[in-house]
Amino acid sequence: MISVEINGQKIELKEGSNLKDAIELAKAFYIPETTVGILKAGEKKQEATPEYKILTSKGEFRIELAGGSEIWNKFYSSFSTLRAHWETSNSVAFGPLETDIVPERGEKKFNRYDVFIGTGGYDAKNTYLLFAKNKHISDYGSPKDAVIAKVVSGKSILMQLRQGDSIQKIEPVIRWETLLDKISTADLDTRLEDGMSIFTYFKVDLVNEAPEGAEHLLALIRRKIFSVDTFSNSFLSDDKLKGEGCPYEHWDARSEGAVAVRTDGIGNGRVYIYKEDRTSSAVHSVVGHVSEGLELIRVASEGSKLAALSNPERVMILGMGFPEAERVLSERGLKLEKRGYTGEDAIIVEQDPDTTIEIIGEGVVTALGVKSDKIIDVRLYDDRAPITLDFFRHSLRLKDRPLGPLPVLYTYENTFLFRSEKEAEAYKEINPENVPKAKINAGEIGVTNQAAKRYGMIGVKLIDDEKYGPTGEKFECTNIIGKVIDPQRLQGVKAGDIVYIREVF
Repeated sequence: MISVEINGQKIELKEGSNLKDAIELAKAFYIPETTVGILKAGEKKQEATPEYKILTSKGEFRIELAGGSEIWNKFYSSFSTLRAHWETSNSVAFGPLETDIVPERGEKKFNRYDVFIGTGGYDAKNTYLLFAKNKHISDYGSPKDAVIAKVVSGKSILMQLRQGDSIQKIEPVIRWETLLDKISTADLDTRLEDGMSIFTYFKVDLVNEAPEGAEHLLALIRRKIFSVDTFSNSFLSDDKLKGEGCPYEHWDARSEGAVAVRTDGIGNGRVYIYKEDRTSSAVHSVVGHVSEGLELIRVASEGSKLAALSNPERVMILGMGFPEAERVLSERGLKLEKRGYTGEDAIIVEQDPDTTIEIIGEGVVTALGVKSDKIIDVRLYDDRAPITLDFFRHSLRLKDRPLGPLPVLYTYENTFLFRSEKEAEAYKEINPENVPKAKINAGEIGVTNQAAKRYGMIGVKLIDDEKYGPTGEKFECTNIIGKVIDPQRLQGVKAGDIVYIREVF
């Protein structure tokens, strides 16, 4: 027999057993074809680094020791209680405190983000720890080796420091290197050895301070999958919601296991999970922390698909009928208030509050129902029109919700034209893609591409057409993105109505 651990649960297996055997015996949470992390037993080795974390009243930044580190090593514990005594456009000085350094007279050159030692009146009893905000030349009564370190991260925090701010803590950065074999695999036939630790999923505890960001993450993992699209030594990221807006809500250090959403700039909407500590950032809003399965994050490689859970689970009742919604909410101790159409065939198309964190905080959610004939099921052609579908899903919010509203703009004969509520044409390109050649089939969904003035228009026809696309444009101006499952549901809708698009997989 061999002994292994799976998601923290110890089990005994016959020698020669494989990964599938362990998952089945432990009844472990596992999603087929996702990556599993396996660690062999090993020792941990502590590795000192030349980096230090400095926590101030304005936030955290990091420095890396340089030349005269002897001064730092001797006095850094005393620096951790200092206040900013003065500041200029070029530097900020914390102190004073008494040291045994030997000051020198004369100007010295300092580069931006240098960390250096100076004195007041060339007296070591009035020693200061200084940070350079700009490149400059000055006489600070510094010792021979004045520059002791360089600010390497959190530079925006340094630039915010003012007289009266304080250093609250200084800690060395310690890295642990685990001397063990790491396996990242989706092969359930992988043979197991005695003492192995197996991780089939990771779990994220959401923070209450970031309701919108937490909902962004919940939308990303709504099928309980986190895709490793970008990989580095310090983080993993899933890019499925890249380009989707998310507000900045929660300022926090991006410590190991932190989950953050980029809220501005290149990569806006991307979700990161950190494998190493990083300082807080003005464009990365922390939305949660990995509470289980961090080892899976550490061993995952680019292209992996990881099983992901959240605490709490998402509260999402869009697309449900009222009886199902009441049952689901009741199981979680939540109440449902109904509005709109509430008949037996009602489908919920809006919920208020909008986010899981807010719903749980209030204990109640108000749901808007419509008749089921307003729900239009579609199957989309991801393999044929991925770029246009990025526009379509963004416009209808189908990237983060089960269904989305689509207002009817105009109808004539057998043609129905729509324009999404959420405008996306300005920043989502709709170049020609999957344009029809000989004819379009009844029920196919077309989007007018940028070859025509009315680009972004969405259309469906109830008949085949060998000349014009679903939006009434020529074939070269039409991108075909999918089809309506039951086109006859559109019969009777008129301009000004709203139908709700639900994607079928």
